Amino acid sequence: MAASSFIKLFTDDNFDASIKEGVVLVDFYADWCGPCRMLTPVIEELAKEMQGKITVAKVDTDQSINVATKYEVTSIPTLILFKDGAAVDRVVGLKDLDSLREMVTRTL
Repeated sequence: MAASSFIKLFTDDNFDASIKEGVVLVDFYADWCGPCRMLTPVIEELAKEMQGKITVAKVDTDQSINVATKYEVTSIPTLILFKDGAAVDRVVGLKDLDSLREMVTRTL
């Protein structure tokens, strides 16, 4: 998964610094995961809609094992919403745009 103009890629090295401020939605995924691939256009659309309000990012669980372990990501896709560095919400599995929009809007 390549980063887009709307979605950032976080790794073990930059994760903590990247979630420190503001509202950040992180999609934990793997390239081989079918539901993860199906979720990507939904995440992309949400990132476009919420541009300037939140940061949307992806973490490849195969590459960033430490972050995935720290946040107890055992199934993918897992989306965790952070506010000023603290995890405030989490969903597991394929979700639609409306569900994700509602989750983010509650936190803004």
